[in-house]
Amino acid sequence: MAGGLRILVADDHPLFRAAVVHTLQPFIADGGALYEASSFASLASAVGEQAELDLVLLDLNMPGAQGFSSLVYLRGERPALPVIVISSNDHPRTVSRAQEFGAAGFVPKSAPVAVLQNALRQVMDGGEWFPQDKATRSPADAQLAGQLAQLTPQQFRVLMCIADGLLNKQIAYELGLAENTVKVHITAILRKLDCNSRTQAAVMVKALQPEGES
Repeated sequence: MAGGLRILVADDHPLFRAAVVHTLQPFIADGGALYEASSFASLASAVGEQAELDLVLLDLNMPGAQGFSSLVYLRGERPALPVIVISSNDHPRTVSRAQEFGAAGFVPKSAPVAVLQNALRQVMDGGEWFPQDKATRSPADAQLAGQLAQLTPQQFRVLMCIADGLLNKQIAYELGLAENTVKVHITAILRKLDCNSRTQAAVMVKALQPEGES
């Protein structure tokens, strides 16, 4: 695999981002680029602005995200864009859920630099990289991923606002939408998720939390 990759590093800790950026220098030589995001909002903006991204390195815990929600968003917005999850939560169930929700790899934050570099090479060569002791994948997660994949990117943003407890007027302000448009999105979200209420939809989002987190 040659250099020249365009990589987005999404993590809310500046020091960790700086360490990862330093690690990735060999992969961006010869015309590549590194982009950074520190929240779900900045991740969505970067993905929208950078059409030629080759890879995303994604931390699960960022402001505005709910567990695996950023990963689910990326799979819906850019299905062909490979994502490697980098997380301090390396519980086997978390690793398996990352794979279920569409990650191409999972690297614990405690792993040596060489592990991240090897994972990146393998993923960019079209493969996957996951720890060997990952748990069995769950049919319930597969169903949840399938339901959330029905949402458009804008509907997914509205759903995240619902999960944060925002009212329609607040969602409209947050996303720059008309309040009637928000209502239309919510109706579509509830239908696609087979939910009877906003509360039920919010509970589905809470199910995206990794093992051992609330």
